[in-house]
Amino acid sequence: MFRLRLTPVEEPQRLSSYLKREWKILAVVTVTGILFNGSMSYAAVLQGRLIDTVVNRMALSAVLRQTLIFVGAIAAIQLMRVLKRYFVRLFANRTGAAMRMMLYNSVLSKDMDTFGGISAGDLMNRLVGDVDICVEGMRKVITEIFDTGVLMLSYLTAMLLYDVKTTIVSCLFIPAAMLLADKLKFVVERSTKLARAQSGAVSSLTLSHAENALLYRVNSADSRKRAEYDKELEKLEELSVRADVLENSMQPIYSAFALLGIVGILYFGGKNVATAVWSIGDFTAYLTIFLALSTKAGKAGKLFNTYQKAAVSWNRIKPGFRAWEPPAEKSGAEEPDASLSCVDLSFTYPDSESEAFEALSFEAISGELIGVTGAVASGKTALGLALTGLYPYGGEILLCGEELGRTSLAERSRRVAYMGHDPQLLSDTLYENITLGDGGDISEILRAVCFEEELEAMPDGVNTLLGSGGIRLSGGQRARIALARALYRRSKLVILDDPFSAVDMETEGRIIQNLRRGFSDRIIVLISHRLAVFPQTDKVLFFENGCAHSSTHAELLSECGAYKKLWDAQKGGAANEE
Repeated sequence: MFRLRLTPVEEPQRLSSYLKREWKILAVVTVTGILFNGSMSYAAVLQGRLIDTVVNRMALSAVLRQTLIFVGAIAAIQLMRVLKRYFVRLFANRTGAAMRMMLYNSVLSKDMDTFGGISAGDLMNRLVGDVDICVEGMRKVITEIFDTGVLMLSYLTAMLLYDVKTTIVSCLFIPAAMLLADKLKFVVERSTKLARAQSGAVSSLTLSHAENALLYRVNSADSRKRAEYDKELEKLEELSVRADVLENSMQPIYSAFALLGIVGILYFGGKNVATAVWSIGDFTAYLTIFLALSTKAGKAGKLFNTYQKAAVSWNRIKPGFRAWEPPAEKSGAEEPDASLSCVDLSFTYPDSESEAFEALSFEAISGELIGVTGAVASGKTALGLALTGLYPYGGEILLCGEELGRTSLAERSRRVAYMGHDPQLLSDTLYENITLGDGGDISEILRAVCFEEELEAMPDGVNTLLGSGGIRLSGGQRARIALARALYRRSKLVILDDPFSAVDMETEGRIIQNLRRGFSDRIIVLISHRLAVFPQTDKVLFFENGCAHSSTHAELLSECGAYKKLWDAQKGGAANEE
């Protein structure tokens, strides 16, 4: 009934969604919490009765009977406590797992600018640390609703039944202690924000130093970087200690403030005993209940601090949630032929005011190879990013007859493959780097990217571990494995951004021929500075001053002087190399 199943949360940005999702568990928590906390004051009453049986020297059987009643009541109460704690922890575990799943889904399917201003270290802090703090805060709040709220109400009711005047006088300081805690919660919130932000900064530095350790060492920068890291660690320690002290050291102060009411009990309670209104057992029970009540008042004050700490973490992870999108599934219907139509397409980089290019229109169909070139920062890479659909763009992109921006992220991911400047290889096997867990035969893809000779030289073949970022491979090998990955998924549109920069021109020519022969069911957009293979393209987009000339290679040579000049310069360089 309560097995952990990772099912999506409909509205992950709302905390109430997680509470509704686990309503059965919370119902059990409510029942056991009320039974446990509502009975605690009765345990003190039974304790007082047991003391009276001893003080009044009643028969041994009466003492034993009262003892058994007291022990049985305590056992039943503690059983309810165990059950409540178990189900509260179960709620926290399930909610934490659900939050992580939803955040993981959000990271994988995010628009590329969603986490644009967040460093890798801070992102990890949010995915792990902030989720833990937020869930722990939820657990404590739910626990204290019963262990503090219900219990305090139970204690107060029992005290009023003993003596109204004594209760009113002795409890005057309890609201004052809680009011003090409420006033200090903003100080706790501010210190917690600073500590969490610094924790993210240290995590980012840790990742950066680990990735660039060799670079720092060979450039004699390691000692300076270490000193910088130590300084940030010291700052984190200072901020964390301050936040922890403010959160945890206040409870004794709140409790001591609430305990000032004991003066009233000693005065009025003593008079009740002297006038035989109370027995010694009654006085003991009343004092026990008051001490427990004042202690709970201190915990209620600490609860404000815990809530603020959890609220800080929730506000850090909340922007990262997006609505659940199930993974794309292959439908039984026949896929339409690949077609691409761009009308008045424009693109602006996030946080930039000027357009990378504008008013670009062109079309392509299955089997076509589109070459894209131009000067540095002319808009080539921007076109590739726009065609992924992961960034906002202007104009219209119709892929297979559907507007790309209106399709789901899962559908875009299935229909568009992208290879950027960075191969982004995993610290895994060659096979996993290409298939990404999908499975299947990769021999055809490896032949297409001319990787047969390298594969034969690898003792473990496709199961060869590539190392972190493909460190065991040359630049050309890394590029071809990334190219194989982009081709493996059989996407309708394949965007290759400078895939041959580390590949010799002979191998580049062979790969282009393989692409033309074996991948005629897709559209391939080749972004490149090298024009040697552009005569084999069906169309060329030449970017110049934020605009693009769209034509064939031959027509551009005769009609566009800038393109011809670029071609002649590269052709001459190639001749000189030969």
